[in-house]
Amino acid sequence: MSFDLIEGKPRDLGGFSVRRVLPSLAHRSIGPFAFFDHLGPATLAAGSGGVQVRPHPHIGLATVTFLFEGELMHRDSLGSVQAIRPGDINWMTSGRGIVHSERSPASIRDAPQVIHGIQSWVAVPKEHEHDDPSFAHHPAATLPSFALPGARITVIAGTAFGHTSPVAVLVPTLYAVADLDAGSTLMLDTEHEERALYVVEGDVTIDGTPVPAQTMAALTSTADVVIAAGSAARVMLVGGTKLDAPRALEWNFVASDREAIDAARDDWAAFPNARFPQVPGETEWIPLPPRPRPEPTAL
Repeated sequence: MSFDLIEGKPRDLGGFSVRRVLPSLAHRSIGPFAFFDHLGPATLAAGSGGVQVRPHPHIGLATVTFLFEGELMHRDSLGSVQAIRPGDINWMTSGRGIVHSERSPASIRDAPQVIHGIQSWVAVPKEHEHDDPSFAHHPAATLPSFALPGARITVIAGTAFGHTSPVAVLVPTLYAVADLDAGSTLMLDTEHEERALYVVEGDVTIDGTPVPAQTMAALTSTADVVIAAGSAARVMLVGGTKLDAPRALEWNFVASDREAIDAARDDWAAFPNARFPQVPGETEWIPLPPRPRPEPTAL
């Protein structure tokens, strides 16, 4: 078998669930991706308030939100206010520190809502961990989308199949979504150092070996691999250059040393402050959770 299977672990986020795929015991990261959640699909009842993720902090990473269905409103401590809809990309680089919230827009909370997408974190190179924070929104129409035999592909970030996303990345990155017709095949080449495939839905094999839906296959082969769809399927292609050093991950913080995480915890406990200012228009925040046991594991 040319890959390791990673099964997502269900996590309840209050009213809806996610499948947490990365980090896993077998693979702490894939390329620069240090965190990968499959959000939903979930139907939120009318009048429930929808998704309500209160302001919380990040360091040392870029958060990447990509939706298949639904809508979220992003707000951050830079003053960004941006709705994200299916096919768009919200790419928020935390640098030394940023605070943000994600909520269902008020205009749609009175109706039932379907929410479905992928939320991931990309660890930034060590030399950029203390950069200024930034936020960028890329509408779906600006991302390269193209057809191959039996497949429709969008390059979300980085490069794939000879196409390059306009999303600014700091290391070679593979992040794309492919919708495959039943009976089609797609060859994934060796452009990127580390590669994985996440099956959102459908019957999929890699080099003839099945990959269950809602499961990630971390490729161990250094050769081209053939992805085949036994039914209509949707897959995420994930990877890129291996992390430049081990990372510690604790709560919403990623860093190349534990001292940076300790400092971020102390600063969030004293929120708001110069490092973690308030999100304009927001009065709530998520309190600092107790330190987990055992201590966080290096990626």
